[in-house]
Amino acid sequence: MTTRPMTAEPPLMLDLEPDTVPPLVAVRQWAARALSDLGEDHLVAVQLVATELLSNAYEHAGGAHQLRLRRLREPCRTVIEVDDGSDEQPTVVRERDPRVAGGRGLAMVDKLSSAWGSRPRSGGGKTVWGTIDCTVYPWDRCL
Repeated sequence: MTTRPMTAEPPLMLDLEPDTVPPLVAVRQWAARALSDLGEDHLVAVQLVATELLSNAYEHAGGAHQLRLRRLREPCRTVIEVDDGSDEQPTVVRERDPRVAGGRGLAMVDKLSSAWGSRPRSGGGKTVWGTIDCTVYPWDRCL
């Protein structure tokens, strides 16, 4: 059996101001332009995970410093990474009162991502990441 190495393209980076929440529509548009060759379902999943990770960084970690998208063509995957300045690790709240707004962002990231997690950054803070793997779902193949 021959295995092909995973080759990633250079990351696509969006620098952010921690004190200013970016318009999430603009972030979704940036991702759509940057990843225009993804299948529609794969792109929507990337956009949702990116905006949820960003929203969490601004709500719980004092803002975000950078958003990165790492595209792997074989196998077809996109890794979304958000850097923030907090050392506190994210947690998924498993049960929410359906009458209460909010608190479902990481649960969505958990459902959409084939894997997700966080890692500390040198100098403080962390990177929270999620991987969208189009081979896991019956989506249209990417170009």
